Amino acid sequence: MRKREPERRATRPATTTPSLERGKVLDPSPIAPESQEDRFRAPVPGAHPFGDGHLAYERLHANLLGVGLKTVEAQLDGYLQGPGVDEQSVTEILDHLLQEEVKARDALSLQLRLQFSKIPVRKTLEEFDLAAQPSIDPKVLEELRTLRFVHDHANVLLLGPPGVGKTHLAVALGWEALRAGFSVFFVSAPRLVEDLRRGAEVDRLDSKLRLYAKYGVLIVDEIGYLPMERVGAHLFFQLINARYEKGSTVFTSNKSFAEWGEVMGDTAIAAATLDRILHHATVVSIKGESYRLRSRRKSGLPTPSPLAPLQARA
Repeated sequence: MRKREPERRATRPATTTPSLERGKVLDPSPIAPESQEDRFRAPVPGAHPFGDGHLAYERLHANLLGVGLKTVEAQLDGYLQGPGVDEQSVTEILDHLLQEEVKARDALSLQLRLQFSKIPVRKTLEEFDLAAQPSIDPKVLEELRTLRFVHDHANVLLLGPPGVGKTHLAVALGWEALRAGFSVFFVSAPRLVEDLRRGAEVDRLDSKLRLYAKYGVLIVDEIGYLPMERVGAHLFFQLINARYEKGSTVFTSNKSFAEWGEVMGDTAIAAATLDRILHHATVVSIKGESYRLRSRRKSGLPTPSPLAPLQARA
């Protein structure tokens, strides 16, 4: 007689259940490690602008710093405790604090751009004595003040003898451009040519040209005070060509256009350079007296007389 096999019972798959201590409830949400942004400053004893919500108060300050709103964070407490704040809406409070943040950032940006511009001294158009230079049309200066020439990638040429305010006007236009948010760089013509020459000697001319071509406004001062060598003239032409219709350049020179061939040592290169410069340009010719000589005369100091031509010896 066949023996009856024992009946097999269906078994449930084993499940793992966490061990719970009596009286404790397991939080099903994962616990994230504490990050640097989650660490708040210890609550300061005493009253806070937000009453007893110390954690919210500390978290607000930490988050403001975390997203870079340093001015809002610094002014928040004082403004919320100031007079009349209870009558303002949340929108008005946020608008005021964010406006202060924008002002602070704009001021810092202007300071940094002014520092990197290498402008030797701050001059403004308001400080320029137009009455002393009647050859300048005030309407031309007002048009230049609009900075339309910068938006149009056009150039400005300030021509005249020494001491009539060419550099003053160039720096003043640069200052207006800085205030409007443009990048500006000031350099004398001899220093510019020398920098390009050194870059060419070490096979870095392309990077030098890109550097000078990136500025919204490039101020090239004192063209003609020192002659350029032939190599320097070719390098200067390459820079003008790199900036052609891509950026605005303000030039000052004590030489007329007819004399640029002599200054650059090559009439063909001078003609090609002026062709690109004058294609989109405003020319301001100043024919007045030197500020320095007029100041000496007003002070009662003797003014140097022009050198008399040497007499040929018999």
